[in-house]
Amino acid sequence: MGVVLLEVKNLNKYFPIQRGILRRNVGAVRAVDGISFAVHAGETLGVVGESGCGKSTMGRSILRLIEPTSGTVQFAGKDILALTKSQMRTMRREMQIVFQDPYASLNPRYTIFQTLSEPMEIHNLYQPAERKRQVESILERVGLAATYASRFPHEFSGGQRQRIGIARALMLHPKLIILDEPVAALDVSVQSQVMNLLEDLQQEFNLTYIFIAHDLSVVKHISNRVLVMYLGRMAELASSEDLFADPLHPYTRALLSAVPIPNPRAKRERIILKGDLPSPANPPSGCVFHTRCPIAQEICKQKVPEWRELRPNHYAACHFVD
Repeated sequence: MGVVLLEVKNLNKYFPIQRGILRRNVGAVRAVDGISFAVHAGETLGVVGESGCGKSTMGRSILRLIEPTSGTVQFAGKDILALTKSQMRTMRREMQIVFQDPYASLNPRYTIFQTLSEPMEIHNLYQPAERKRQVESILERVGLAATYASRFPHEFSGGQRQRIGIARALMLHPKLIILDEPVAALDVSVQSQVMNLLEDLQQEFNLTYIFIAHDLSVVKHISNRVLVMYLGRMAELASSEDLFADPLHPYTRALLSAVPIPNPRAKRERIILKGDLPSPANPPSGCVFHTRCPIAQEICKQKVPEWRELRPNHYAACHFVD
């Protein structure tokens, strides 16, 4: 499958809950709770789940935009969490992120040239003339005219702004890009254009993606493997083909049953999950999904299910999955 570029082991991110005048810790929000996976060079790992399941927090914790509570993150053989601030700055050339909101992620007071040239200034790359050439080249590569460099973010549409966000992530020629719901805020017609652009760029620059989304049809289109998360934990991990053809975890089955089918005559059982997503500040005992699971039994309330390989390269955490 290729060389392992990123390996995450038992990653946790807990946000403390503080109360009282003395701001004492009275609990924690378990946003990411024991996540472990590996990403191979050149592949796309899709990460899906309901809003609030910890997808974005996990992505930002891997890049140390948010400091993880515990765990290890190995990137190209180096322990990211053990690096000093200056060492981490150097490492950031290899790891970038594209945010969900293309407008909020761009400084409204910066021209596009200032936005795209800033990473090169921070890392002392190239002379001013070469920086200008690099900016113009990458703008054209993402489908925008080089003359747009003198404009400001408010002069662009949402799709164009996201192309600028992608261009900024590419400026330092990284190996890994975390795409945090990059097409969620875009029209459907624009989504397909941006998705095709991302695939072309991956081939051209030999990029590795972690693609975070809640739209399963988009994830199916771009991902080699898919990780399903629920309440900060892993529910299932498999190749995109296997996961969509025969999901094992009841939560994955419920998610897939909600995906619209383009054929109006096609019939499919719709699995409606009962209740609301529990609070990550007070997750259920045992299997965190048991409060909404249609096949839950007594053991699910008491025992945390083991993460098992149930088929070749197909993992799930459920007592009754087999």
